[in-house]
Amino acid sequence: MSNRLLIKLSLRALILVPLAVSCSTPSTVQYTGPWLRPSPALKERIDNNARRLPWTHGVERVELVRWFSELGEPAYPALLELCQDPRPDVSGAALGALCATGDSSLVPTLQALPWPNEDRIDLRLERARALLRLGDLSMAPHLIEGLKHERLYVRALCAQSLYEVTKDRFGYEPGDSSDARELAIGRWHEWWASRSQVTERLARADFGAQ
Repeated sequence: MSNRLLIKLSLRALILVPLAVSCSTPSTVQYTGPWLRPSPALKERIDNNARRLPWTHGVERVELVRWFSELGEPAYPALLELCQDPRPDVSGAALGALCATGDSSLVPTLQALPWPNEDRIDLRLERARALLRLGDLSMAPHLIEGLKHERLYVRALCAQSLYEVTKDRFGYEPGDSSDARELAIGRWHEWWASRSQVTERLARADFGAQ
């Protein structure tokens, strides 16, 4: 049995049993999501930590992100709300917690969130990185464009996210000269074009077989 399944089963026991014991008392918790429902006590703790997260820094922020990711489903609604925060570090922390769960079922929900405005390239890249790491390969072009970003840190994050999924770098190094980076980015564009053509052919073949 996987660790993830063990954690989920343990959470069910911890979260749902208190609800069953107190079922004779009307609950004040309003929760309509498709995921595990927290008990009132856990819901209050989630809300408190969600309010704290924007004002944490360093190790405290890292520990809070880890807490949310290990908690999993009961924390999803709060994290999804934080994903829409206009502050890149706050939305990035929420996205990082969701990514750390490895739960690809989050992809449609994240896709449905309003996409950041074009002038918020930092927020757009954070969202794209999260979706790609959860399995949405359609985000690759956004991150390939992110390889051109003026900030070394942003270029490095985009390159690492692409590498984690493709296991290739195509010679791209975030700290290389602009000319060297352009050559490597060209290879990334060629890879995406080739992959898109293969995907399109497979889709046509599947459609013809129906």
